[in-house]
Amino acid sequence: MSAPEASPEILAAVIAEIDREPDFVTGLTAELVRIPTVNPKFQADPAINREAELQAHLARVLDAETFSTRLSEALPGRPNLIADRPGSEERSLILCGHVDVVPVGERKRWTVDPFGGEIRDGRLYGRGSIDMKGGLAACVAAARAIRKAGVELDGRLAIHAVVDEEAGGFGAMAAVREGHLAKAVLVAEPTWGDVLPAEGGLEWARVTIRGRAAHSAWRYNEIYPQAATPGRLDPGTNAIELASRFIEALRHYEAGRTRARSHPLLPPGMNTINVGVMRAGAGLGEDGLPLVMTNPAIIPDIAVLDLDMKFLPDETSAEYRRDFEAFVHHFAQTDAWLRAHPPTIQWELGGLHFPPLDTPPDHPLVASLVKRKSAFGKAPEIRGFVAVCDAAHYAGAGVDGVIFGPSGDGFHGDDEYVDIASLRETAKVIAASVLDWCGVR
Repeated sequence: MSAPEASPEILAAVIAEIDREPDFVTGLTAELVRIPTVNPKFQADPAINREAELQAHLARVLDAETFSTRLSEALPGRPNLIADRPGSEERSLILCGHVDVVPVGERKRWTVDPFGGEIRDGRLYGRGSIDMKGGLAACVAAARAIRKAGVELDGRLAIHAVVDEEAGGFGAMAAVREGHLAKAVLVAEPTWGDVLPAEGGLEWARVTIRGRAAHSAWRYNEIYPQAATPGRLDPGTNAIELASRFIEALRHYEAGRTRARSHPLLPPGMNTINVGVMRAGAGLGEDGLPLVMTNPAIIPDIAVLDLDMKFLPDETSAEYRRDFEAFVHHFAQTDAWLRAHPPTIQWELGGLHFPPLDTPPDHPLVASLVKRKSAFGKAPEIRGFVAVCDAAHYAGAGVDGVIFGPSGDGFHGDDEYVDIASLRETAKVIAASVLDWCGVR
């Protein structure tokens, strides 16, 4: 779809509304920061797990802005907020942000109240201010300015405030599963004013390597040549040693992949494989983990490696998995024990999987954001997102996605803040691009 630009008169009227009430976006951001919404998967405490309260507050704000709102429970006690203004599907657009935040960490390292929404030196501080309640507030401010300017959009405009992005995006997954889709989605994660139409996919996988348990006193029977005499004990096979060889082979596999392919919008080598967790010991429990991990007198027969695996935006999950499975198979062929007892692979560990996002750089929504951002300030860079976000889940359902949001620092760290000037500019850029994409009746 080729989206015509909004007329200068309509655009000027909408921007004037944002300038008329410049504190709206900062005020809403502060309100959202002051309602603690730490993801309960990281820290369970009703005093700070207040997503439902925030969503109810935001629903009241959007009700006043002529949106039709509904709360839909994505996870127990954790609702998504889905808001819509009616319009054509051909020019429909979702503005998306997540409401969950990571824990504060060491409180003594903060110089401000993490949930105070304090404004100081052009910055608004607090957990979630940049990641990403500020971006979500900018989306609301943009929609509000369009309404106050008396502009009726041709395309349907939706705002999705979703939960659980920090723990895998299960809020966005639920929204997609329920059919809350559109032609395009703008996710207002912090991008420092750049326009990001691509991000790699992400897999979490578990590789389980089996050995043979034995008493450590008989380790010599495993590693030194022994005569095959009657009554010789079956030798043990140390799963940790097998795993160390696997990790070494994995490094070579990773290096080969990162050298062989890259994506023009992402830094070379971003498609890495991180061995994030390793647990080893004796006996395999029903939970897929070793039963005994405290006794070095046992030759371990189980090694479990949990991997964080990034792949390129122009790869598919299916081809990536096939390639990795082939690598594991070939690795097993190098060892007599592993040929008979090959490692197993569990995909979507914890249910986590992020499809890739690969929107063309000349996509109309991308082009609009670049032009509008350039008009309000420094021309943005078009680049890819090295991490992952909820845009992936919409992209997996066929929705064209782009990531664009304000500037700040301290996300997932101390003294998190959003830059207020960039927050206001972000609201203006988003408003202008909504007009371009959705069109005016």
